[in-house]
Amino acid sequence: MKTLKQVADSLQGYDPQALRADTALEFLQTLVTPVLQSESVEIKAALGRVLASDVVSPIDVPAHDNSAMDGYAFRGEWLQAGTELNLEIAGTAFAGKAWSAPLGPLQCLKIMTGAVMPSGLDTVVPQELVQVTGQSIRIPVGALQRGDNRRFRGEDLSLGKPALLAGTSVGPAALGLLASLGLAQVEVRRKLRVAFFSTGDEILSLGQSPREGAVYDSNRYTLFGLLTRMGVEVIDMGVVRDDPQALEVAFKQAANEADAIITSGGVSVGEADHTKAVMRKLAGGESGVAFWKIAMRPGRPMAVGRIGDAILFGLPGNPVAVMVTFLAFVRPALLTMMGAAAKDTPLLKAHSLEAIRKKPGRTEFQRAIVANASDGNLQVRTTGQQGSGVLSSMASANGLLLLHHDQGNVAIGEEVDVLMFDGVI
Repeated sequence: MKTLKQVADSLQGYDPQALRADTALEFLQTLVTPVLQSESVEIKAALGRVLASDVVSPIDVPAHDNSAMDGYAFRGEWLQAGTELNLEIAGTAFAGKAWSAPLGPLQCLKIMTGAVMPSGLDTVVPQELVQVTGQSIRIPVGALQRGDNRRFRGEDLSLGKPALLAGTSVGPAALGLLASLGLAQVEVRRKLRVAFFSTGDEILSLGQSPREGAVYDSNRYTLFGLLTRMGVEVIDMGVVRDDPQALEVAFKQAANEADAIITSGGVSVGEADHTKAVMRKLAGGESGVAFWKIAMRPGRPMAVGRIGDAILFGLPGNPVAVMVTFLAFVRPALLTMMGAAAKDTPLLKAHSLEAIRKKPGRTEFQRAIVANASDGNLQVRTTGQQGSGVLSSMASANGLLLLHHDQGNVAIGEEVDVLMFDGVI
């Protein structure tokens, strides 16, 4: 397990007071390690979990050569260029019941999708391509080639070969695949435990009466949603007032119960609360926690460190900044801790519908609405006001327009990167 100093020393140009967003992401990916414990669960309970080991196929899928569609099965060698083929229908092969009777010359079988291909037959002509007269069919010239519409044994999954690899996040398609192998249980990484709380005397819990200067706690609810979408075990510790003793108790409890701790608020430079001091104390001083000024917008201040064996993420207090820093840094780090092979959400390209002012030297995440243009390409526009406290803009957006560190102004029609929310927020 690397210390923060070891990680920092390994990164070129690391400066906690002017940290590039991509360097912050690299720092976290170097710092965190997967939680290795695993457990066996029933297939339905595996949805959203990460496979702990390769799933090796115990069977061939499909188990037999079979028909890819409803039609007529015959020997493809009877096809001759430029000549119609006339065949006698000897019977019908249904799915789930193999045909075993021998066939004579120029005989075929009516066959259903998924039915086992009888021995010696290797080609299926779709029923809509033939002319049927009584118990005979006529196949037009050039309707198909030998071997068409036949699915081979094991062409999807082969006995003894990996069907899914360790680190795969199990989605609906993977559930179906596991079931197709006849597996009732599968080995997955245990759920990551993540504790989170908000800090500050100005934070109101839901149900409390409004008071001057106070705000209702939205950050815990957005974090709850983001973490729940990831499939982790969430530990909601509520609101902790700005008191050293209360903060220390909360941090110690979180470190004892969780693999990761997420706080919101109390990490800005010059803040007069006690959060940063308690973080330093419990993390073992400056060597155990780093306070960053990240060259990004929104979300400049952030803290990262360790308290005991738990990884600490101290996020800004502004609601939008919490969500952006979570998506940019915390989510990829948690996926690494979960053992997930895929940690990056793919960026898409879209054409900007507006000119955007941007100075090189920081990364910007602008709330955006992405849509399909009439030519089939993606187009993007911002939601308007981009203040880090405008939470309504995140609710109306369906993605983030990502302007990279060295990028400058964006012209109308220029292609930009977008990060979609679907499945994440």
